[in-house]
Amino acid sequence: MSLPAHTTIMSTKINPRAEVSPKAVIGTNVSIGPFAIIEDGAVIDDYTDIGGNAYIGTGARIGKECRIHHGAIIGHQPQDLKYADEPTTCEIGDRTIVREYATLHRGTGDGGRTIIGSDCFIMGYVHIAHDCIIGNHVILANAVMMAGHCIVEDFANIGGITPIHQFVHIGQHCMVGGGSRVRKDVPPYILAGSEPLIYEGLNVVGLRRRGFPSSVIEALENAYTLIYSSKLNVSQAVGKIKEDPALMSVVEVQSVLSFISQSERGIISGRRHPH
Repeated sequence: MSLPAHTTIMSTKINPRAEVSPKAVIGTNVSIGPFAIIEDGAVIDDYTDIGGNAYIGTGARIGKECRIHHGAIIGHQPQDLKYADEPTTCEIGDRTIVREYATLHRGTGDGGRTIIGSDCFIMGYVHIAHDCIIGNHVILANAVMMAGHCIVEDFANIGGITPIHQFVHIGQHCMVGGGSRVRKDVPPYILAGSEPLIYEGLNVVGLRRRGFPSSVIEALENAYTLIYSSKLNVSQAVGKIKEDPALMSVVEVQSVLSFISQSERGIISGRRHPH
């Protein structure tokens, strides 16, 4: 697409050195930097900024007021040997920030979708593989490497240089320490760290900052004490929690039990205590 310098299309600014397909859908007040590539069928909604050298592929669907920084890649073909050029998407909500050289690939299989929510912060060199689902308000620090089909729930915070195994499920409002290999599911509301990755307590500071009442925090602490600090196995601990009407009246405790019941890889372990 050949345009004179900083052409304005309904307040949209496209640098003349950018390559923008006429078959892309570009909203109003969008900014596209030099040497960016916007392919056929890509969709960029209003007030979003695309930095120089960014690559926005065919399957990209980018929401409003997003900031896509220099060299980021969104909607490229998945790194999946089964992929056969079928139409798939990589979808990003509103107000999400994607920093330098992050790679967010589209799904695989007919209609496959990689989904990143709104108000997320995806830092430099993060990789989000095909068919991952990322919730809202998620923070992925530098060089988080996520394999295919992972789920990260709302308000999760994952430290840098963290590899995440395919099909892993990371719960809401949890915090995973940097440099940890995530091979099993991480339940919601907790702190996880060390190597191998283990439960290190409730994410009390994060929960308080987000307005969780003390009664809910106390109930979660009691539930996780049974799961991780008693002599019960996980199934026995869940049974004990279900027998406690006070704990079961707390929606967040119910969400913990639901997460555990749906876990396919099993949840991370607790700290080993000497006999």
